[in-house]
Amino acid sequence: MAADFKMATILIVEDEPKMLRLLELNLADAGYATRAASTAENGLKVLASDRIDLVLSDVKLPGMNGLEFLQAVKRANAAIPVVMMTAYGTVESAVEAMKDGASDYVLKPFSIEEIKLIVRKELEVKRLHEENRQLREALGQRYQFENIVANSAAMQEVLARVEQVAPTNSTVLLGGESGVGKDMIARAIHQHSRRVSGPFIKINCTAIPENLLESELFGYEKGAFTGAAAAKPGKFELADKGTIFLDEIGDMPGTLQAKLLRVLQEREFERLGGTRTIKVDVRVVAATNQDLRAALEQGTFREDLYYRLNVVPISIPPLRAHKEDIPYLADHFITRFAQGSGKAIEGITPAAMKLLIDFHWPGNIRELENILERAVVMAAGPRIDVGDIHLDIAAPAGDRAGAASSATAANGSAVLFLPQGMTLEQFEDKLIREALQRAGGNKSQAARLLGLSRNALRYRLSKIGVPDEPES
Repeated sequence: MAADFKMATILIVEDEPKMLRLLELNLADAGYATRAASTAENGLKVLASDRIDLVLSDVKLPGMNGLEFLQAVKRANAAIPVVMMTAYGTVESAVEAMKDGASDYVLKPFSIEEIKLIVRKELEVKRLHEENRQLREALGQRYQFENIVANSAAMQEVLARVEQVAPTNSTVLLGGESGVGKDMIARAIHQHSRRVSGPFIKINCTAIPENLLESELFGYEKGAFTGAAAAKPGKFELADKGTIFLDEIGDMPGTLQAKLLRVLQEREFERLGGTRTIKVDVRVVAATNQDLRAALEQGTFREDLYYRLNVVPISIPPLRAHKEDIPYLADHFITRFAQGSGKAIEGITPAAMKLLIDFHWPGNIRELENILERAVVMAAGPRIDVGDIHLDIAAPAGDRAGAASSATAANGSAVLFLPQGMTLEQFEDKLIREALQRAGGNKSQAARLLGLSRNALRYRLSKIGVPDEPES
């Protein structure tokens, strides 16, 4: 881990020569560059002349004391983390130091390993803060409300809720199908909160195996399990003073739900294999595509955790519920992908736009984005046309009258249930006509939608009496 911070420079302010030398040698061995000062006044001179990444200072110093030095450091550069050391530790002095901006404090006598751990954690947090700052500069406009494509009344209602809740510290639970934009809304909440200068940490509760999720969330101590050669802070620790986004919270294992509940209630936890209680100041935004109330009834999700998460619920509608946004979303994606690929794409034809609007979008905005990226790449002309758009019509819309449904047989094969009163031949004819309509009459595109060859479609068209006129 030390190699990650090899270039970091630490200023040590300590009036006891042996302790100063001990810290210098051990932090240098850990891969850090060090600067030393025996007084706060000399420490301020070093800060004025060198690039310092972290300050390690004693509280009791000759002349200007450590707390006064801390205040001076923060006035000069509020972004530098300052860790205070003291042999006179009381709750009052610790609270005073933290109020004045100290990142952490440690009581003497301490072990060198404890100092190294705290330094590593604070430098990691500083790195994340810097990465977040750079990302906000590069992508911040993307998450401004005015740059989230949301002209429909349904999405304007969502953004109004975001604007209302963002400045608070309340826990937010985002609901909605996969692909509706929960990640973007979570980032918008953070971007417009008072925590905007802090980190935004995202973790997908589904993407990480259950046996690793606890250590990812809460960190672990050295020796907590085989392979834990050094202690590591978890996502909650790294999100201190910022926002943590728990995506797919409905998939969190039951064994971790109790520990998460404690963090929400008490803002404290212990690392895996550790006994030291760690306190954090974190705003939690969670998201799920599941019906958590149904999960409560099934006993797979804790009721007390649900109510802790569901302080401010925001439901994001599926794309099919605000199709009036599709033209604006399409223009936005086409412009972005055209710029990224260097292609001179001017827009989209009316027929292609109609194809997008008529589609049921089971994958929501993410599916629209992916299809338009592919369309921009494949487009031969200056405008996206019907032939450039490849829609997946295999999954029938859940809200369409008369659509066929499917199930899985005992042997694992797909079983198709036809609409009542319709034969297989009639249903096939219906699918062909629907594909042809969605393709705007383009038979090559309709064949692709159906997964057929052009000749196979021609044969089926002749059976249902549709003339196979040459395409222009």
